[in-house]
Amino acid sequence: MVYKTKFNGGVLISFMRRLVKQNDRKVFLIIDSHPTHRSGRVRTWVAKNRRSLSIFYLPGYSPELNPDELLNQDVKANALGRKRARDQKELIKNIRGFLRRKQKRPEMVRNYFLEKHVRYAA
Repeated sequence: MVYKTKFNGGVLISFMRRLVKQNDRKVFLIIDSHPTHRSGRVRTWVAKNRRSLSIFYLPGYSPELNPDELLNQDVKANALGRKRARDQKELIKNIRGFLRRKQKRPEMVRNYFLEKHVRYAA
């Protein structure tokens, strides 16, 4: 999900709503200990939606355990680095296109979880 505003509980809840809506099974979400992830607003939403979503928190200061970091690295190298955007609109278009192509190729997404530090999430 690409967002233009400051990252806060509302943005995270919007993301989680989309995850739950797009899946027929329960979602198991692994997130870091960002203060927004642990906010009261987010905890309340998660508690109300516990049948469709469970959250697991990574230990503090452990980016090597976060599969998102592998995706971020891929985006920076292959979505941003290959084609320089002229403005914010083009930047968002490039990133969304890159992420949609990834989404349509689950085998590529699975490859992120082959890295030894994040195998636990597979």
